[in-house]
Amino acid sequence: MDDNTPAIDPQRSALLVMDYQTGILGRTDNADELLARMRATIDLARARGLTIGYVRVALTDEERETVPERNKTFSALANRASAMHADAPETAVHDSVAPEDGDVVVRKQRVGPFTTTDLADQLAARGIDTLVLAGISTSGVVLSTVRHAADADYRIYVLSDVTADPDPEVHQVLISKVFPRQAWVITSDELAALIPR
Repeated sequence: MDDNTPAIDPQRSALLVMDYQTGILGRTDNADELLARMRATIDLARARGLTIGYVRVALTDEERETVPERNKTFSALANRASAMHADAPETAVHDSVAPEDGDVVVRKQRVGPFTTTDLADQLAARGIDTLVLAGISTSGVVLSTVRHAADADYRIYVLSDVTADPDPEVHQVLISKVFPRQAWVITSDELAALIPR
């Protein structure tokens, strides 16, 4: 974080906890560490008045049937009947960071959280123009969200230490070289200093 990183207005900001799902966390090397840090970040954000939003990826049987073969990622999922099913325990948000009443919660059908959900409408209804992002994976949901949110004129912060990718090198390139063009990249510890008490 540098001296030019703008402060965060909690009334206009949302922490998005993205794809912190049991099945996805199982593919990371440091799931327990990520969950502990994410829990602390959620508690801080909630205490300071930010909106907390949750994004998870999963498909119903009907949605699976509508995935076209030309979609390389999701057609592969759609062809595996048990993969990412909306009712499967593996697609639920992990219990240790689960939503509370009043939080924004969306279930997406693709990588990014905006195109197949009403996330933008829910954020707009709360007057949100600033997003603080944490998610798995860096090259998936986080990258997609940064790109879409930047084009939609949100102010964006990416929490580098509660964002993870199966490929550490890809994570590092995105965090250090790509995201800073459109977002402020900070740690979860630095977040506290940017939100007024």
